[in-house]
Amino acid sequence: MGVKLAHNQYGKAETRVVRVYRDADPHELVDYNVSVALSGDFEDIHLTGDNANCLTTDATKNTVNAFAKEHGDAARQPESFGLALARHFVDDVPPVERARIKLEMYPWVRLSRGGSPHPHAFRRDGGYVRTATVTHADGRVWVVSGVRDLVLLKTTDSEFHGFYQDRYTTLAPTRDRVMATSVTAQWWHDGDQTAWADSFDAALATMADTFAGHHSLACSRRCSRWAPR
Repeated sequence: MGVKLAHNQYGKAETRVVRVYRDADPHELVDYNVSVALSGDFEDIHLTGDNANCLTTDATKNTVNAFAKEHGDAARQPESFGLALARHFVDDVPPVERARIKLEMYPWVRLSRGGSPHPHAFRRDGGYVRTATVTHADGRVWVVSGVRDLVLLKTTDSEFHGFYQDRYTTLAPTRDRVMATSVTAQWWHDGDQTAWADSFDAALATMADTFAGHHSLACSRRCSRWAPR
């Protein structure tokens, strides 16, 4: 029986990057976890052991760290950072035909000093993880932004009743209950842009306003993921 090499990719997962911007006061801080997956002219690597077209995972990791320094403005937002990396791997590394960059961004907020924001002291904000996935293939680039682990709760305005019951059902119907959920959401960007932070803030505000303002009648406790597009 013959064996055929199908779609394949390789790369470097979970490169941690922290960049401090000291070019102004107050300082800025960005904190990323970056994963890179590459596809292209890699058949000989798998079939014959010829590594001439292999960009090492060590070089991939070093590229992520170098771009955080060399492309300082782009690295301020996960989408623009991912775009810079994806375009580099596809446009500048000949064997690479497709790149997917997945980024997690961990928010930090300033500490206070005397009632005012401290210029260079921060605490990690555990309220959510900001995400972005940038893919470059076949001459086009697309960006998917998102959020993960956004935990929301409201103490009323949630009901659950009228559901199907059988002999194994123990849940009692209710017209007033606490509702809590962990939100994972993603949204697709049509085209390149620069106002990534404004777009993310608007999407986050829309989700929070919708959750807070909606009186829920039918969402069970397993309804835990939203995916606006």
